[in-house]
Amino acid sequence: MNFALQNTLELLLIIGLGLLLQKKVAKQDLKGVKTIILSIALPAVIFVALLKIKLESSLIVFPLLALTFNLVMLASSKYLLNATLSKKEESKRRTVIMLIPSLAPGLSCFPFIVLYLGDDSLALAALADVGNKIFVLILLYMLAMNWYRKRSLQDAKASTSSKLKSLALSLLKEPINMVIIVGLLLLSFGLNMASLPEFLQNTIGSLKTIMTPLILLFIGMAVRLKGGEFGTIVSLLARRAGITFILSAIFVFAFPALSPALILLLVVFPQSSCSFWPFAHMSAVSSFEDNDGQKEPTFDINFAVNILACSLPFSTILIIGIFSFSEYFMNPTIILSAGVFLTTISFIPSLVSKIKRAREEKLESDNCRSYASFNATPQTSDES
Repeated sequence: MNFALQNTLELLLIIGLGLLLQKKVAKQDLKGVKTIILSIALPAVIFVALLKIKLESSLIVFPLLALTFNLVMLASSKYLLNATLSKKEESKRRTVIMLIPSLAPGLSCFPFIVLYLGDDSLALAALADVGNKIFVLILLYMLAMNWYRKRSLQDAKASTSSKLKSLALSLLKEPINMVIIVGLLLLSFGLNMASLPEFLQNTIGSLKTIMTPLILLFIGMAVRLKGGEFGTIVSLLARRAGITFILSAIFVFAFPALSPALILLLVVFPQSSCSFWPFAHMSAVSSFEDNDGQKEPTFDINFAVNILACSLPFSTILIIGIFSFSEYFMNPTIILSAGVFLTTISFIPSLVSKIKRAREEKLESDNCRSYASFNATPQTSDES
């Protein structure tokens, strides 16, 4: 059996076990599992991966590339990704602009990178995530507060300043970022994994091994899709994935000498699910608005929750599919074709909806004309 296909089946089996555990695991229990993944297992994997690379100044390009991608997607979300939503749905449009450009590679991408590409590629992905963290923690918060200030009657400058300081501290205190900082410091002094005491090496190695099965179980237990806005959200996520494929294809076309592992990394990393941090910013704005008594919210919190719920399984399936057919996704022409295809089909639901709405409006208009014409016709009397 093909190696990639065998790995994929193993991953899907563990995700399936997670689905079977859904009824036995409450939603609040999932927060504990997520904390173990993001605070212990994933930092251990990233730490081991970082200490295997050679520290070079050229590595700064990876966080810069991720930040550039975030900014390009931010512009795309403003002018293209929210085309599905009408101008009257302003809160939903702002919600889309906040969530769509963000990335959460820790839960949706890193486990598969280390499994299919190895520790070296994971280390590069972890460095790239630094640029993404700057975008989701700082730039998106500033954008959310800017919208809030414009729509609020109260001045929020003081709270914004204090919040930015707390975000900077949270950026430094986050376990993944602390591990990256410590790892880079050790590398700068010429130290590696072998330089550490043996008991520490063994402890980190043990923590590293639990990451992949734990995160796959989490994905299976966390997937709880709801109806209603499902079609709209899937079309938005498909459009996001399509534009991302196009951007990756352009980069691969521009640099044809890239290694296969680096090409796959450039394809899968931007396909990570939407980040939770923009939702945290939107929730903060919502609490401010509750205190202000503002009637029309800046963001649609329920819509944001549904996007996050759909984004993780969508990205997971997409990334597994890319790795399962990796020999095709190293070809920039196929990457570009996949991007154009996904972008095109993502407009079909909104197009069908608009046609249906236009027919309903036309039918209603015709009925109104018929009624008006009937009332305007002179009625004859049978009186003699």
